Amino acid sequence: MNAFFASFGRVPDLLVEHIQLSFAALMLGIIIALPLAVWANHNRHVARIALGIASLIQTIPALALLALFFPLLLALSAILGGGWITPLGFLPSLLALTLYALLPILRNALAGLQGVDRALSEAADAVGMTSGQKLRLVEAPLAAPVIMAGIRTAAVWTIGAATLSTTVGQPSLGDLIFAGLQTQNWSLVLAGCFASAALAIIVDWLLGLIESGIARRKRMRIGIAAIVLALGLGATFVTPLMKAGDARELVTIGAKRFGEQYILARAIGQRLEDAGYRVKYREGLGSAVVFGALAQDEIDVYVDYAGTIWTNEMDRTDRLARAPMIETIGKWTMKTHGVRLVGPMGFENTYAFAVRPDDAARLNLRSLNDIVRVAPQFTFGTDVEFLERPEWRMVQAAYPLRFKSERAFEPTFMYRALASGEADIISAFSSDGRIAANGFVVLDDPAGAVPSYDAIMLASPSRADDRRFLDALRPMLNAIDVETMREANYQVDRPDDKQTSRQAARWLNQKIDDAKR
Repeated sequence: MNAFFASFGRVPDLLVEHIQLSFAALMLGIIIALPLAVWANHNRHVARIALGIASLIQTIPALALLALFFPLLLALSAILGGGWITPLGFLPSLLALTLYALLPILRNALAGLQGVDRALSEAADAVGMTSGQKLRLVEAPLAAPVIMAGIRTAAVWTIGAATLSTTVGQPSLGDLIFAGLQTQNWSLVLAGCFASAALAIIVDWLLGLIESGIARRKRMRIGIAAIVLALGLGATFVTPLMKAGDARELVTIGAKRFGEQYILARAIGQRLEDAGYRVKYREGLGSAVVFGALAQDEIDVYVDYAGTIWTNEMDRTDRLARAPMIETIGKWTMKTHGVRLVGPMGFENTYAFAVRPDDAARLNLRSLNDIVRVAPQFTFGTDVEFLERPEWRMVQAAYPLRFKSERAFEPTFMYRALASGEADIISAFSSDGRIAANGFVVLDDPAGAVPSYDAIMLASPSRADDRRFLDALRPMLNAIDVETMREANYQVDRPDDKQTSRQAARWLNQKIDDAKR
């Protein structure tokens, strides 16, 4: 129970970001949908096209809609050369959620306007009202309750979908949910879900008061609900201004969507806080967007893996020894993006194909060559990215693997799938403590299909020559071996006596400092 209440410590800051994003998207949706509904009310073709497009957008999963704006905004930024176009964070989240809010507002507004009694409309024409007067004095007041019902629906949808904005680098209550899932900290998941649900219920209730006040013509009810909404929204803008008085320089640290990344981000953050910086985190980023965020100065520093940069960003399929590969990556990131390779962390976290020990013994499985003969009977479990990554194509080119089926899991559940028999082989991570904890057998890669995955720290162009910033982080370089990282990871992943990523990071930093004494 204490852990549950402790998880709420991160809620206030994330709630502010969540409310600001949701409100901005809802207001932009209203600004677009209401004039469009008025136009559609007088033009059947416009109504058909507008509702068709809004309905089509609604069929696209919110997560996919968020992801689609990243390449679109990135391309637009490259074409216009505008630093004001940010492909990550608030802008793509705002645009995606606005589109998601359009349908219920547009549909209800159009239904409300079309539901106005024709006799009343004709009477307004008879007394000489202009179109604007008729809309303002007759149609809008009568349609208002129906329009408010659509806005209530859009508000609830937007608040719920805003949790997914974490994946494109926008802080929200989804940070707690994604972090909790990856580290199996269910208190964080519950805190994020509870806060998001409570926000949606409160906003829906207040908008419901306004809806009923309009329908029953009770101005007091409308005024009270509007004042409460205005005060709540105002508080979300006052809170950041109060924190702006902190004179310490702000640093944004990025992290991908698995436990090791959360730990390393917190370890970096603790070092920077000790050096006098103010720190915030952008977590849950995918491999496809996190490097772009760094190159665009959306984040200041994060830890990536040599093989990921080599294959995903550099489009290289050749193999080099670990040291020359890291040196080549450092030269390429600086030359093409102004990104500084701060240095390697000292351990490698490569893809490691793992099977259950009983299967390894029964079927004599020692390497990926041995998997070729049993693959047609095996289910392959991977993380959500692996099947689309260049590394998987490199493995397929080296080994003729044809599995019975392939299933993608969040990393937390991938290990459980192997242990429970839902998967027979997984693309595990070599530094993950759950491999040894479950007794899984890691298979050799005799063809050397998977490149080296040394953990490397990267700094953004704006921090590339910041001596104070880099000096604060240099004690972490070449200071973490794979056994230490695996132990830190398992502190977060183990089922009993689980630690938070912050606690594991503090332990990791202490190990680094002890080793240097």
